[in-house]
Amino acid sequence: MSLGRVRHYDTSLNALARLADSLLILGSLALLSYLYHVRWDSATMWLALLSVIFFNFFAEMQDVYRSWRGVRRYKEMGAVLSSWIVTVALIVFLDIFWLKWQLYQEFYILNWFAIAPLLVVSWHLIARLVLGYLRGKGHNTRRVGIVGATNLGRRLEKILVGDKCNGFRFAGYYDDRAKLETGRRLSNQSMQVAGGVDQLLEDCRTGKLDVVYITLSLAAEKRIKFIVDELADSTVSVYLVPDMFTFNLINSRWVDYQGVTAISIYETPFAGFASVIKRAEDIVFSLLILLLISIPMLVIAIGIKFTSPGPIFFLQQRYGRGGKSIAVWKFRSMTVMDNGDKVMQATKGDVRITPFGAFLRRTSLDELPQFLNVLGGSMSIVGPRPHAIAHNEEYRKLIMGYMLRHKIKPGITGLAQIKGFRGETDTLDKMEGRVRFDLHYIRNWSLWLDIKIIFMTVFKGFVHNNAY
Repeated sequence: MSLGRVRHYDTSLNALARLADSLLILGSLALLSYLYHVRWDSATMWLALLSVIFFNFFAEMQDVYRSWRGVRRYKEMGAVLSSWIVTVALIVFLDIFWLKWQLYQEFYILNWFAIAPLLVVSWHLIARLVLGYLRGKGHNTRRVGIVGATNLGRRLEKILVGDKCNGFRFAGYYDDRAKLETGRRLSNQSMQVAGGVDQLLEDCRTGKLDVVYITLSLAAEKRIKFIVDELADSTVSVYLVPDMFTFNLINSRWVDYQGVTAISIYETPFAGFASVIKRAEDIVFSLLILLLISIPMLVIAIGIKFTSPGPIFFLQQRYGRGGKSIAVWKFRSMTVMDNGDKVMQATKGDVRITPFGAFLRRTSLDELPQFLNVLGGSMSIVGPRPHAIAHNEEYRKLIMGYMLRHKIKPGITGLAQIKGFRGETDTLDKMEGRVRFDLHYIRNWSLWLDIKIIFMTVFKGFVHNNAY
């Protein structure tokens, strides 16, 4: 028997969507050039080419051209818009520091920066509305059955039929388990059972179903194979939905090794070119910020030296990416410099904190030297906050998945910090909340999310009641 291969789900419609986006970007630039009587020169031609290349690249990173059926509209619109914003930022950056075109100073180019994304977003929205309208009227609909009255099946049902515009018509669940009563809605699970597997096969052969989703447990391998083999005697589309939600998935993806498909359970989001993007982001932002804070850092250093005895900087050993020890730079804010097997967290009114150190910790200014860590490559601007090694060893035994936050470099700020989980973690619930947001960040990382966190940190992340 030949070995099958799992392929990405892709259609000619995705290629047409890419083409339409590119034509709208180029067409809007050409139209504005015509209206403003601007002749295209080599710089404008390169601008047009780079904009299409960069937009398609970042749109692919944001999965703009995947199937958005069953996903809320604002998420697709946000992915399109953020791809364009990063494209414009990169073009302007290249223009300022390398190309020297200064096209961004042209009024028609500024108009194009604003009009092009509106056109692209508008056509994506119109396409969804038209498809939704047609599906709502009964066109391009699919009759769906789910094998397995399970929690995963219920979750899938809500996604598929939550919006009638998605075009899915749910026929019911098919399950042979004796406790399920055919034709009755279960009071405890709110699931409509249409019958057992025999009924499923009959409905498929008589054309009552178009698509079948199998949501049985991975332990039911023989049962799944039997059902799949029997469904080969019909024309329905069959999807196997593995119950991966039993695992604490971290940036899960599937990979194909010459026809053998593997699904990652725990993986870093910074594999391949994404790591280059993240590192470029860290270098650019850390250089700019270090230039801005060089004088304040000098003032802080003088303040520390004249207000308490001891060194200006404090280097603490903490876990970095992969659980490897790194030396994290901080301005000294205490009279002690704990760095051993036992490190006591700072608490409100802690006598170890110097008066000037209390101000630094409250405003997070003691963290400024960590931009040197970022520039050196041991930390990132955005990521999970690094904890003392003693705290890591304590909490890895208490919180499941705690060490997964070390799949990426630690950061100066992070999603947990802007959500209020910064400063003292005097209860297990607080640390669990911090870890929960750290893992959410790793699962959902994007360049746009980093920019959003940096922006939110500037306005709400530096000063917090829990920081002392």
